[in-house]
Amino acid sequence: MAKIITNSLFLLLGALSFVATIQGQDQSGFISIDCGLPENSNYTEKNTGINYISDANFIDSGVSKTVSPQDKTTHPQYFTYLRSFPYGTRNCYRINVTSVTRYLIRASFLYGNYDGLNKLPEFDLYLGVHFWDTVKFTNSSVSINYEIIHTLSTDYIHICMVNKGKGTSFISVIEMRILDNVNNTYTTQDPTTSLARFRRYEDDPYDRIWEPYWDDKWTQLSSGFSSDNLIQNDFKVPAVVMETAATPKNATASLDFQWEDDYADNNETQHQYYFYLHFAEFRKLEENQTSSFNISLNDVPWVRRELVYGIAYTRYTTSPLFGHKNFHISIIRAESSSVPPIINALEIYLVKDFSSQLETQKDDADAVTNMKRTYKVDSKNWEGDPCAPIAYKWQGVDCTSYDGFLRITSLNLSSSGLTGHIAVDISKLTMLKSLDLSNNELRGTIPSFLAQLQSLEYLNLANNNLTGSVSNELLQKQSDGLLSLNVGQNPNLCASTSCISQSTDTRKKENNAVIAVVASIAGILLLLMTNNFDRILGRGGFGTVYHGFIEDIQVAVKMFSLSSVHGYQQFVAEASAQNIHK
Repeated sequence: MAKIITNSLFLLLGALSFVATIQGQDQSGFISIDCGLPENSNYTEKNTGINYISDANFIDSGVSKTVSPQDKTTHPQYFTYLRSFPYGTRNCYRINVTSVTRYLIRASFLYGNYDGLNKLPEFDLYLGVHFWDTVKFTNSSVSINYEIIHTLSTDYIHICMVNKGKGTSFISVIEMRILDNVNNTYTTQDPTTSLARFRRYEDDPYDRIWEPYWDDKWTQLSSGFSSDNLIQNDFKVPAVVMETAATPKNATASLDFQWEDDYADNNETQHQYYFYLHFAEFRKLEENQTSSFNISLNDVPWVRRELVYGIAYTRYTTSPLFGHKNFHISIIRAESSSVPPIINALEIYLVKDFSSQLETQKDDADAVTNMKRTYKVDSKNWEGDPCAPIAYKWQGVDCTSYDGFLRITSLNLSSSGLTGHIAVDISKLTMLKSLDLSNNELRGTIPSFLAQLQSLEYLNLANNNLTGSVSNELLQKQSDGLLSLNVGQNPNLCASTSCISQSTDTRKKENNAVIAVVASIAGILLLLMTNNFDRILGRGGFGTVYHGFIEDIQVAVKMFSLSSVHGYQQFVAEASAQNIHK
């Protein structure tokens, strides 16, 4: 069962809110995109030291906007711009990534009354074909972060905003951070699941955002921990996070965390959660003193632990907790402990099930994405995955499920303003049954790969500017009733077997027959015969030889003076050499 862990919460316990820069931090695994930033622009954010780039190379739609002057001065630089999507239902970023790699993905939003309407929008956020969350705002000047930890199976990811009739969607920032795949940090019982999860710190290699949290029943503890005297574990929680902790004011009381499952759907869905509790004992204890506690989940004993000074310890669930409307974590002082319990940080993750929605098979998706670029397809819904979700599939594309993926079975780009040659990417659509490229301005010959598409049952290439001849393989499939073929209204295309037969027979002969057109022909007729002198067969000493048609007969046309006997003789020799009746 495929799942994603989302909507995570990083809590920095017992700490006040502050921001520290991360100047000099290794950002090799970082992707930091300032949405709406002018093309080719980049900068280093002064508070974090993180380098941000424009989103122009990651998306084809949307318009750049800026937040209100007041919000510009009260928020980090990356919230100055945003990209708004007034057109189309689904608008998607396509970001190249490292496949089979675990990422922390963060999407951030600040409305900032950018449109002057002072009306908070509501829209959906998708990770690829999967619903991630609904973006809702409580205040125009309050930013929102949505985070998810996900192992990406492909070398790209789509992040999509979907309008739902409640205002125009937009996005401010996209950030992706590679997580360590060597150890077992942030893994789930199901390897296909993902985690979702505020303050930044200079020595956090994952650029996690930690949110201060406080309870009136707690006392704050702090120490002088640094990266030099804290022995880290695989989770690499920064020392500046671990140097503060919470402990109960009442030395015999427990530390409790309780919340209601806001994601429960009328008790019909049992949501699953993972927890990560981070501890570091920095209180100086006597030799005979200990710091130990018991942890219970929903009043069920979970684990007992004794802390060692200066060594980070993380306790996490290896299987999800579910089946409850209300959740309760309790850290209870052990009877043998000399001091009350502490906790330094807590992470909570909600598991999202992504198993119900299939994705388009990669080769199929890549093929039509390349065609979109090649032909500059002007369709407002050619965004994200071509086949899914079904409500947002690409116009002109039909798909079917096969072997765990969606496969493209029909492609209709009729009357789409296509120019150039028939794209070779079509050859990758190996389950294509129907292809309609009619009523465009395609030119060149019909490629041989179309006959190799074993599933193809319908092919419409009518009303284009195709030249040459229809292959014998396609004509044979048509004759056998395996293919419905329409190549009409291509003036320079031979669609009968006589073309194939003539070409085959003449190639077998050593001496090629040549038809020389030496009569005086009006210029307009020459243009029609040669399709505006489109195809050159060769160049000789007395002029250029062009390919042309007189009705169904292929001919060579050369401009030369009738008084030049050598020109005529040279023409015959050149035409024979060029095999003009190919």
